[in-house]
Amino acid sequence: MSAGKSALILGATGATGKFLLQELLKSPAYSRVGEYGRRVTPSEDITAGKEKLVQKTIDFEKLGESGLKEGNWDVVFVTLGTRRANVESNAAFEKVDREYVVNAMREAKSDDSAVGQRLVYVSAIGANPKSYLLYTRSKGLTEQELSKLGYKDTIIFRPASLTEGKRTEHRFLESIAISIANLRQSWQNTYTIPCPTFAKALKNTGVLDKATIEKYATKDADVPFTLIENDGIRPLADESV
Repeated sequence: MSAGKSALILGATGATGKFLLQELLKSPAYSRVGEYGRRVTPSEDITAGKEKLVQKTIDFEKLGESGLKEGNWDVVFVTLGTRRANVESNAAFEKVDREYVVNAMREAKSDDSAVGQRLVYVSAIGANPKSYLLYTRSKGLTEQELSKLGYKDTIIFRPASLTEGKRTEHRFLESIAISIANLRQSWQNTYTIPCPTFAKALKNTGVLDKATIEKYATKDADVPFTLIENDGIRPLADESV
C-alpha cells in the first residue's frame, strides 16, 4: 500500500479550517499534516491523528524563517483570511487577505519539481479582481496571483454563505441571509454550505485525481485555474476516497 499524502493547512483555526484539520487528521489518505499559522490549535481540541500532526507558529512578516518550503507538501490548503472589521485599514486588510496568502504559498512551493504540488484555496462567492468592493476584489486578485505561482494544480473554491462554523463573532447580515435560505431546502442547497460538508470536499480534493475533480468544476469559467462553486461542493464531499 502506498504512503498517504502530506498536507499543509494555513488557517486551521478559522471557521472552515478547524473542520478541515480534523478531516485531514482522521483520514487514512493523509500520513503527515502540517498546521502552520499565527496561532495553532490547542492540543486538547485535537480528537484524532495527533501522531501525524506537525504544528508551527510562524511570522508572516518573516516567511524565510517559517520552514514552509522544507515540508515538500503534496497538498497545500489555504483557508486563511480576515474581515475588514477586524483590521484598522483597507491596506491592513489586503496585507492579511492577499499579501500573506500569496507570499506564504510562494514560500511553500517546493524546489523539487517531482513533488507535483496541488494548491487548494478557499476564496469567496463573487470574487472578481475588477470588483468595486474591497473584499471581492481582494479575493479575485489573490486568485490571479496564486494561479501564477507554478503549482502543478491550482484549485479554487468559491463557497456561498458558510453555516455551522461556530464563529465567535456575530455577522448580522449573513445570519439574515442564511435564515431566509433555510426557509426552502432548494435555496439552502444553492446559497449556503455547512462548514463540515465543505471541509470534506476540501479533504477529498487533496487526494482525488484531476479528472474527477473537474467533474464538479464550473465549466464556462474564464479563469486560469480549476474553479469549484457551491453547486459542486456537496457532490464532491460525497466522493469516496
